[in-house]
Amino acid sequence: MPPASKASRFFEQADQREVALCQAINRAVQFRPARGYFRLVSRLGDGWFWYALILLVPFLHPTKGPGLALLMALTGLTCTLTYKLLKRRLIRERPFISFPAINCATPPLDRYSFPSGHTLHAVCFQVMLTLALPGLALMVLPFTLSVAVSRVILGLHYPSDVAAGALIGGLMGYAAMQILYADWALKFAGAL
Repeated sequence: MPPASKASRFFEQADQREVALCQAINRAVQFRPARGYFRLVSRLGDGWFWYALILLVPFLHPTKGPGLALLMALTGLTCTLTYKLLKRRLIRERPFISFPAINCATPPLDRYSFPSGHTLHAVCFQVMLTLALPGLALMVLPFTLSVAVSRVILGLHYPSDVAAGALIGGLMGYAAMQILYADWALKFAGAL
């Protein structure tokens, strides 16, 4: 058997430290309507909510919206490539796989856990909206928070997966806005 990588040894230790919290959060939401809500949020967080929002932004805000929508779509693709690469390289099993006492309340999109791709996208888009359209961002914030919480409640992620996804997504959203958005918004506003 090959020796364990540094990442796998790190995650084994982290898993042991986080399992009790995961189980507590996973068991805390046994009320069927609440679990149903988090399943729905998770399903919408698969991308459907964000696709719809990206398509609506140009209509909701004709001046800033087109440039923001294009940037959100491109940044979203970058987020997907980033989290898929990280998951394949770091290989952290999902909590319900490593600890059968944790109930998986909905099927995962892929096998590995670190980082949370749902949270990465949600926080990335939340940051982008906050910087460009704060009023809309405030309306979207409850959904973003629900996506992040749902990942642990449904047994799909450890809290550190969610925290890492939030950090990476927040940095990616902020970087996209700082590097590209100002130029794009001016170009789109001038073209209208």
